Amino acid sequence: MAVRSQLVLASGSPRRLQLLQQAGIELEHLTPVNADETPQRGEVPRSLAKRLCREKATLALENVNRSDELKGSYILAADTVVGLGRRILPKAEVLDEASTCLRLLSGRNHRVYTGLTLVTPNGSMRHRLVETRVRFKRLSRDEMEAYLASGEWRGKAGGYAIQGIAGSFVVKLVGSYTNVVGLPLYEAVSLLTGEGYPVHFNWVNQG
Repeated sequence: MAVRSQLVLASGSPRRLQLLQQAGIELEHLTPVNADETPQRGEVPRSLAKRLCREKATLALENVNRSDELKGSYILAADTVVGLGRRILPKAEVLDEASTCLRLLSGRNHRVYTGLTLVTPNGSMRHRLVETRVRFKRLSRDEMEAYLASGEWRGKAGGYAIQGIAGSFVVKLVGSYTNVVGLPLYEAVSLLTGEGYPVHFNWVNQG
């Protein structure tokens, strides 16, 4: 009997794991990688997302190739970047960063980019870049202060999590909602299916 190829997610993000599980995909392994996410001089948001997902995939492939158990696996890498024009908003780790992000996003349109890279069992790479446009309501000082106090922003691109409290800030969204959460499911599943990964393997057992 043929052995089903394994899938490795080059991320430690619980949100990405949950999204894949939502699509009926059970991951065998998580292999977070430590890529330097510092933007290069003059780099714009979409370029950063494309570069980082490729770098993460390359690092994960090196790790996988050192493991007899994982060698020949599919590897999925992703990186999400929030952009305001040409400006890249940080993954907020401290209060001042989150506060700056909220002030910039209040009452304005911004874009969320996720770069995807799929490494196939033969080592070839497939890439996608997904863009979603989001508009925030104009936030009052009380709303900003309360959101900052919640701590929900910590470690999130642009200083917010759309799947949480900040979902109530969104006036309009054009494109993929799951992209803003951190992994555009349609494109991820399409990549996997197109390269022969048995996405539907677990679907028949969902009932």
